[in-house]
Amino acid sequence: MKFPAPLAVLRPGDPFPPLERAWPAGSSAPGLLAAGGALDVPTLLAAYSATIFPWFNEGEPILWWSPDPRMVLDVQRLRLHRSLRRAITRFRADPACQIRVDTAFAQVIAACASAARPGQGGTWIGERMRAAYCALHAAGHAHSVETWVGQRLVAGLYVVAIGGAVFGESMFTRVSDGSKIALAALAAFARCHGIALIDCQQNTRHLAFMGAAEMPRETFARRVAGLIALPAPRWQFQPIYWNTLLPSNADR
Repeated sequence: MKFPAPLAVLRPGDPFPPLERAWPAGSSAPGLLAAGGALDVPTLLAAYSATIFPWFNEGEPILWWSPDPRMVLDVQRLRLHRSLRRAITRFRADPACQIRVDTAFAQVIAACASAARPGQGGTWIGERMRAAYCALHAAGHAHSVETWVGQRLVAGLYVVAIGGAVFGESMFTRVSDGSKIALAALAAFARCHGIALIDCQQNTRHLAFMGAAEMPRETFARRVAGLIALPAPRWQFQPIYWNTLLPSNADR
């Protein structure tokens, strides 16, 4: 096991340490960079702009992470396997089915918090995290992409967005393929607005199956620095965006 550098302990308002001080692969917590600080909007914007994100359980101090490598989805490389293509085609054809953006942010993050995670005894989206991301949403830097069937919210995800940089946080579903449809909608939105990457943070089989891949942290940080300088898109989903992924007459 590699012995990491001493963990930086932050006071509210302190700057983050250099990414190179994050604990390396082979340590007890790869990617761990710092503890403490605050979860206010300015701190969160500074963190995400530097490819740093908070992740901790209730009862723990705030922990800040920047893993190397980083799991990233290049939206041009999104993979839609046959079953998902058919599910999206059926979804598009049903007038009761809609993708909405930012109509139920608090509901989405609450559902993500309550969703069971394999191998986890609880959730990392505790009350402090929910309040922090709701404040970020109110400031225009966190958004929900929602899968609706009639008047029922069946799936969704939420992201942090700064300029043209998008950082995926969590997703949930109550129906088969619901969160995959939301992720595909986010990728379609990104393609239409010139957003090249969606940060996925951690390597999971689900994300790899849909085309996400690992990227060296140094490369990712350089890409993010350019993306956050771009104008922010208008966060609204139009059904025509689906055409960037599937033609309107795709097989059902």
